Amino acid sequence: LYRVPRTACRVPRFLMLLVIDVGNTNTVLGLYKGKELARSWRLTTDKARTADEWAMVVHELFSLSGLHFPDVSNVIISCVVPPLLNTLETLCDNYFKLKPLVVGPGIKTGMPIQYDNPREVGADRIVNAVAAYAKKQASLIVVDFGTATTFDYISCRGEYQGGAIAPGLSISAEALYERASKLPRVEIVCPPQVIAKNTVNSMQSGLFYGYVGLVDGIVGRMKQESREKPHVMATGGLATLIAPYSQTIDEVDNSLTLEGLRIIYERNHVA
Repeated sequence: LYRVPRTACRVPRFLMLLVIDVGNTNTVLGLYKGKELARSWRLTTDKARTADEWAMVVHELFSLSGLHFPDVSNVIISCVVPPLLNTLETLCDNYFKLKPLVVGPGIKTGMPIQYDNPREVGADRIVNAVAAYAKKQASLIVVDFGTATTFDYISCRGEYQGGAIAPGLSISAEALYERASKLPRVEIVCPPQVIAKNTVNSMQSGLFYGYVGLVDGIVGRMKQESREKPHVMATGGLATLIAPYSQTIDEVDNSLTLEGLRIIYERNHVA
């Protein structure tokens, strides 16, 4: 329905790089014009969505911004949901007429991976690390608040050293609701006080401040183990909620993953 007929093709006003980060809960798309992030969108990750359905969704998003499929000159994808990778590659082939660059083994990241098995590291974790180091050129801890919360350590030499993976805040809240018969499902917010006076606020207090403590505890131990003074960057959907109450997070960058994809594309692109 939304394929551009050959007779209707036009010369685009500008060419752009489409970056796609597929997570277990959300998929984030960004359009770069050069090094500038011109647009970005956050969608629910739906494993059942077909390539044609993806095309309809993307077409509507583009239309709202005055964009068209021919405006996209290149695509790069980071995906931690294997069933969706082929779907998105089909989307790129059928609608953008492009073969996307996929973050995975063999791709040039410019970052040594000091992991027992580098193939085990999630693409999103490497992308975040690349962007953070490019931005700071110093030792770093990157905290990504996604379905799982990941903690990644990058040395002052720009080496990915490893990290930790914890259940995400949303997973913790849902598990509490599902496993405790009398507890309701609650919104994840900062409660009015730690010593709560009702069940909903009590759950919110335990979830929120418990998670702040988890973040500060892991980051603190990573700092002790590294014996460096890393800069701590946070990203992901809940980063702006948690960061103001954390004693260890120095900065929030919600475009970190998209920026990492742009950098990796440039490091692999042959003009």
